Formats: sequence, structure tokens, C-alpha cells
Amino acid sequence: MKKITLLFLMTILGSQLIFAQQRYVDEIFTDVDVTEDVTYGVNATVLLLAQFQEAVPQPLMADIYTPAGDTETERPLIIFFHTGNFLPPTFNGGCGGTRKDADVVEMAKKMARMGYVTACVDYRLGWDPTNPEQVNRVFTIINASYRGVQDSRTAVKYFRRSVLENSNPFGIDDSKIALWGFGTGAYVTYGSATLQETQDTWIPQFLTPNGPMVIPQFNGDVSVDSVGVMGVEGLGVPLGDTLCYPNHVGVDDSFNLAVQMGGACGSLEWVDDAENDVPMISYHVTTDPFAPYIEGIVNVPPPINLPVVAVNGAGSVIPAANVLGINDALTGGLDFIDGVSDYVNSVNGGNEGLFPFFSDDPTESAPWNFAYAAEPYGVMGSDCPTLNDDITSVRDSVVQYFVPRACVVLGLDCDLSEFTTSVDNIEAVEVGLTMSPNPAQDIVNLTSVTEPIQEVLILNATGTLVSHTDGINAYNHIIRRGNLAAGMYVAMVKFKDGYVTQRVMFQ
Repeated sequence: MKKITLLFLMTILGSQLIFAQQRYVDEIFTDVDVTEDVTYGVNATVLLLAQFQEAVPQPLMADIYTPAGDTETERPLIIFFHTGNFLPPTFNGGCGGTRKDADVVEMAKKMARMGYVTACVDYRLGWDPTNPEQVNRVFTIINASYRGVQDSRTAVKYFRRSVLENSNPFGIDDSKIALWGFGTGAYVTYGSATLQETQDTWIPQFLTPNGPMVIPQFNGDVSVDSVGVMGVEGLGVPLGDTLCYPNHVGVDDSFNLAVQMGGACGSLEWVDDAENDVPMISYHVTTDPFAPYIEGIVNVPPPINLPVVAVNGAGSVIPAANVLGINDALTGGLDFIDGVSDYVNSVNGGNEGLFPFFSDDPTESAPWNFAYAAEPYGVMGSDCPTLNDDITSVRDSVVQYFVPRACVVLGLDCDLSEFTTSVDNIEAVEVGLTMSPNPAQDIVNLTSVTEPIQEVLILNATGTLVSHTDGINAYNHIIRRGNLAAGMYVAMVKFKDGYVTQRVMFQ
């Protein structure tokens, strides 16, 4: 049977209502303009430490995308951060690791066609994943993550400074900025959303008998306003070496929204400041083997498989943000009941901003990622996934979930009636529908009191249609499990006036 994604299905079900296309909701532009190789800052990289025996200055580069032909001059900005394990493609497997990654570029273009200004940025790489001592792996990864946070804040400051001092060349509204990370880039956006000062990293997993692994005098501050100079020997960096150069000193580095696709947060303790932490939207595969969905040890990817440090994924971070009220800003009190939100809300435990993806593939970590070619960076045997219908559907669902929440938290004045009006969903009580047993072993009996059942669709936890029976026209129907695996499913039962949606559990 051909797979049909939830988004496509919901589009079909809602096709009788036509909404006018609008900026920030639909792709209203057909093309984008790109300004390549913009230097948004300069800072010290350790990536070439073995070659130069010191941290050397690295230009921080961005490619900026704007809607072609747009006359608007104050547009929200999304800054994208690529994946890559804090290593260049030649060291990380070859599928990603630069601002030119296909999945990041195409998402940036898509959002630009919706009216945003978008930027794909590089950030500093480099850590020691193969060091035989775990403490050294932890030390180098937290420092790499911290540098990524500094670079994300530098990017925000660059664009805000371009508005304040350079006549706003990219036509942005610097009060409406979102950071969006893929994979490793999500570690950066998690950190940038939750770290307010260097001392936030002074928690047990990032401490040594000699003190913290990140020190502002050595590493510079989070906002990149201060110089950082190595003050001790024996850490692989020469005594007195400069580790951080100030960038755009004094410019506000605040932003409004963080988006994570995979990745993890260094600690749940970082999600602790309801006043200053930033609202977050997180997409995460619940069985991600590299970044734990809830909590666990992040490992160096195969074939090395060395443990690094305990981290927290979206399954624990977003609930914590909801408890503190941080994510209240995503809805502003609105109840999003569009198809994608309705599905996500049925599987995320009521945690606003959490979009879990379910997979029966234990190696799956990023169903949204793809490359332009099997060997995009010339690494032999990298065998990278390229764009296909399944990836497109996943990415469309990601955007559909993002759209109304971004409209609210960024204050974009969108008409969200498409997301707050139920198209053709009805309640079970309206037709007297009962389902039993549930949970079930093999069969579920459907019985309707007032109207005949016309059609039954069964979707699995990823939103894929796995069973479809039409032409029923009866008050009773049996859902047969067949070869369906144990787990949670969504049954959509069609009646004359709409669909009743119920969860079904097969044991």
C-alpha cells in the first residue's frame, strides 16, 4: 500500500475550505535572492590547533536569503545552524557540516518564499571525540557547544547591528528573530535559548577536580563582549592564547524563538529561568540513537561509539519549559486544532512545542535530513540520503507545526483561522460512537448509534496511513489488527458530517 502522510491526509480532509494565501503561512513568493559569503563575525577556532599550535582567528560566514521581488522592509529573521557533530564533513561521515548542507539551504529557501529573511551560518567546529579519556571528550564537547552558542549570539548581534548602524541592508525587523538548529546545530540553539551566563554551565557533569570546564576569563562570556585568554597550561591550548575575540560589543543579543530538529540540551538545569529563557519548538525521534529523546548518554557516532556525557532531549526539555510557562508564548492562549497540531497534541502528552516522531528503524535520527547527492562533500562511501517524498512530507509537517506558533510568538499578525477552526472533525458523542475493547489484542468493534459509518482510516504513530476501508455504510464495523505491530494508532472514522478521531492501542 502506498504510504500517505498525515499532512497530506489532513489536506485532503480539509480541502473544502479554501483560505487565501498569506505571508508567513504560505509560500507566496516563487523565488529567492541570496547574498553569499557574508562575514558576520570573527573568532578563535581550535579546529586547526594541531597545525598552528594555537587557536587562530576564523571568519564566521553566512549566506542570506530574501524573497525575490519583495517590497517589505521589516521582516522576521530566521538563522539556521547546520548539523555535523562539531566536525567538518571530511571527519564526520560526509553528509553534512556546513552552511551549504542541502537540508538547511532548502528549508531556508522555503521560509524565504514565505516572506522571512533567512540566514544559513557556519559556526566554529572542533573537539576531541576519539580521546581515550572521557573527561577530555566531555571537556572538548562542552567547549565546542559553548563556542557554538557564542557564534549564534554573534550572528544575532550582527543582524541587529546592521539595522542600528548600517541602514538595515537585509530588510529585517530585529525584534522578531528565531534560531533554528538541525542536529548538532540544535545543541547550539538549545544552549543559546537556555544559557544566560557562563556560570550556568557550572553543573556536575561539566566540572573537574580543578574547577569548571568553561570559564569566562578563558572562554569569553556568552554574549561575546569580552576577550578570553587561556590562563592555565595542560589543556592542549598554549598558556596566554586568545580563545575568544569580542564581537559587536554592547549590541543586544536577545532573540525570540528557538527551534530544534533533533539534538539535545546539555542539562535540564539550564531550563530554569521563566523570565529570560526563550520559547522552544522541538522535533525529535523518540528512539534517536545519538541524541536521547528524554535523558541519556550521548555517544560519539559509529564506528567509534565512545560515551561522552549525559544530556536531555526534547522529551524532557519541552515539558520542563511548559511547567515554567516558557512555552505559553507559542500559542498566546489560542487552541490550534489544525490537522498537524491535532495529531501532535494526541502524542506529545499535552506539551506545547514538542513534536515527537516515531520510527521502527533503530538507526533513524533525522527523517528530515537529506543531501544534494550521495557524496555531497566527496567523502567516498558516505551514501547520504537524497530528497524523496517521505522526507518532503516530514519537512512539510515540520513547517506546518511551526507556522502558527511562529506567527504568535513573533507577533506577525497572521490570520490563523485556518489553524483554529475545525474543518470537519466531530465528537464521538455526536454520533454515539463506541470502540471496544481498547486496548485490544486483535480486533476493535466500532458501533454507532445515530449515523452509519462510511469509512475508517488507521494511521500509525508517524502519521502514515496503514489501513483504509471505505464503502462501509453500516452502524457496526470491525477493525482487524492483521499484521500491525503492537503500539498506538489513530483511527479516523468517517460519518456524513465529518470524522471522529480516536486513539487505538494494540497490545
